[in-house]
Amino acid sequence: MREIENSSTLYLVGVGPGDPDLMTYRAVQVLETVPVIIAPKGSRNGKSSALTTVRAQVELDGKEIVELHFPMKRIYAARGRNQEQEVVDAWNLAAETVLQRLDRGDDVAFPTIGDPAIYSTAFYLLSTIVHHRPGIDVKIVPGISAMSACSAATRQPLGLGDEVITVVPAAFERDDLKQILEKSETTVLMKVHRKFDELASLIEETGLCENAVLIEKCGLPGQHIYHDITQAAGRKLHYFSTMIVSRNQRTPHGK
Repeated sequence: MREIENSSTLYLVGVGPGDPDLMTYRAVQVLETVPVIIAPKGSRNGKSSALTTVRAQVELDGKEIVELHFPMKRIYAARGRNQEQEVVDAWNLAAETVLQRLDRGDDVAFPTIGDPAIYSTAFYLLSTIVHHRPGIDVKIVPGISAMSACSAATRQPLGLGDEVITVVPAAFERDDLKQILEKSETTVLMKVHRKFDELASLIEETGLCENAVLIEKCGLPGQHIYHDITQAAGRKLHYFSTMIVSRNQRTPHGK
C-alpha cells in the first residue's frame, strides 16, 4: 500500500437531518469549494437524500457529482464478523472512486445525512480507503444529528442532570432493547420505519407508551409527530423516522 502523493483532501460532511436550513455554515463552505462531490444513496435507482439536501443550499454547476449505491444491509461493527459481499463490494467501489479523484489532485466531499460519527456510511468508506491507502488527508465536518432535531421539534430535552441517554440503531435485539428501555432514562431509537410495530409492542410491554414520541420526516414537508405512537400502527413510515422514549415523562415546553 502506498501513501497518497498529493495534498488533496477528503471531507466527510454532515449535512444535518434533512432540512437544508439545518446545514452548518462550515458544511456549506466546504461543499461550495470542493470540485467533486461523491454522495451515497440507499436505493440503486433512487436519489441521494444527502445530495438533495445539499442542492437546496449549494450551487452545484461545474462540479463533478457522483452518486454511489450503498446497500441498506445490516452492518456488524464487531471485529471478526463478516459483512455481506454486496456491502463490501460497494465500499470498495466507493473507495476506488474517491481515490481516483484524490490522486488527480481534486478535493472530494462525501456528504452524509445527520452527523458522520453517528451510524453513518462515511466512516465505513473512510475505513475502506485507509485500508487501501493509509495517510490520506481527511477532514470531518460534524452535522446536526436527527436526534437533536427531533428533540427540538418536540420541545423536549433528551437528557437532564444525571440522566443516561442510550442511542439504539434499527438492527436491535429484542431482549437487549428491553433491558435498555428498563434502565435508561432516555432511549433514542434510530430508523425505526421497518420495525415500528415490533418496537411499539415492546414499548407497550414495558409500560412506556405514554412516554414515547415518534417523529417522522423531522423538519421536512410532511413532518408528523406522534405523541400517541399507537396511531402509527400498521403505517408505512418514512425512512427518516426516529422514536424517543423517556422513563421520566416529558411535557413539551412552549407552543
